[in-house]
Formats: sequence, structure tokens, C-alpha cells
Amino acid sequence: MSQGEEMSFLDHLEALRWHLLRSSAAVVVFAIVAFFAKDFVFHEVILGPSRVDFWTFRKLCELGEYIGSDALCINSLDFSLQSRQMSGQFTMHISSSILIGLICAFPYAFWEIWRFISPGLYPKERRLVRGITFYVSLLFLAGILFGYYIAAPLSINFLADYKLDPSIQNQFDITSYIGTLSMIVLSSGLMFQLPIVVFFLSKAGIVTPRLMRNYRRHAIIVILIVAAVLTPPDVFSQVLISLPLLFLYEMSIFISAYIEKKRTLSNE
Repeated sequence: MSQGEEMSFLDHLEALRWHLLRSSAAVVVFAIVAFFAKDFVFHEVILGPSRVDFWTFRKLCELGEYIGSDALCINSLDFSLQSRQMSGQFTMHISSSILIGLICAFPYAFWEIWRFISPGLYPKERRLVRGITFYVSLLFLAGILFGYYIAAPLSINFLADYKLDPSIQNQFDITSYIGTLSMIVLSSGLMFQLPIVVFFLSKAGIVTPRLMRNYRRHAIIVILIVAAVLTPPDVFSQVLISLPLLFLYEMSIFISAYIEKKRTLSNE
């Protein structure tokens, strides 16, 4: 059916069904690959932040040596992982594979959904959001990498060292560990979509650069609170987490100002 022809409601549902099926198929393909690459996926990727030889911990130790401080060097992670259910490891194998499939297939899945939405836009609107799939995917990937290499290792280190009493040993269930890791990584991927969200809210006239500048102090407090929750209670870790989020907020102000300027010029 050509783009100029009108589609009935059932035609729209049929088109959406095929877009969703192709997106789901991409998730399944990546999930199957992750399922059969069990050794690499679990030992290197999922369990990587649970070991002191993880990339982040090694770089922190190198940074500590450079500035002459041993405080940043993490020599041990005082916890062990267990599976307390008979089907626990098999269940986590399947769910982790699906999660990795979702992350890897996200750019294609978003492109498929955007292909369904974009024909309903005016030509001017389509030109304005050209390249949206690239930017959404880039920000999502940046957020995933930030969550995996920065937020998750620092949080795991904090939770592993936190003890109410020295006699209490931290023996975490594998489901709890993977759930925490997944939440942090996916949350970071979603938080990095802030510029895209502000872009569309600015287009709708809901958000303005003046509003974002007026609430900058409030946003900084919220960002610091989020950083404090995700990181150990030390200034260095909180600043490390806060800087990218502050940068995204300032970028969002710039994007909102650009949209407002374009709207002003078009109305003149």
C-alpha cells in the first residue's frame, strides 16, 4: 500500500502486528545467540562486575596509584553468589538471555516502531526528527555502557561491603544479583533518553528552556539523590555518577532552546 493511500483501522492494526513481530523476532534471535554463548555471557559479562579484575576496578586502582591514594583500589568484594532454588540457574539463564536480546535488539525494534509511527507525521515533522533512530540508539547504548561500567560496579562494591555486623556474611542469591545489575543498567539506558524526551516535550510546548533553567537547582538535587542511591557514600563516586546526568540535563536545555528558536522563526 502506498504512503498516500488512507489505511483503515484494521489495516493499521495489521501493519503494527508485523512491526511488532519483526521486533520480537530480532529479540528472539539475539536471545538465542546469548543462550548458546553461556560461558562468555555469564562469566565475562554478567559476572564481570562481581570480580576485582573487572575493567572498572582496575582503572580505579590505576587512578588511585596515579594520584597517590590507595582508597580507590578495590582488592576484594566480600560476598558470594548462590542459587537456592533447583531451577534457579536454568531460569536465570533463560531470563538473562532474553534481557540481553532486548538490549541488543533495541535499535532495530525502535526502528520498526518508528517506521509505523512516521507515516502519520507531516513532511515537515519527519524532516525535523530525521535520524531519530540513530540518536535514540546512541543514547541508549551510552546509558547501557555507563550503567554497566560505572554505576553497577560501584553499587555492587557498596552493597558487598555494607554490613550491619562483621559476623553477618553476604551470600547473595543469583537472582538478586542479576536483578540488581539489570535494574541499574536498564535504568541508566532509559535515563540517557532525557534529551529525546525533552525534544518531544519542547515540540509539544510542555517544556521550555526557561522552565528548565528555573528548575536547574531542583534538578541538580534530584541528580545528586539518584547518584547517592546508586553509589557508595563517598563524594568521588557521587560526582562520577552525577556528571553525565548533569551534562544530559544541560544538553536538554540546549535542545529545548533550539526548538523554541525554530518555532519563533517559523511564526515570524
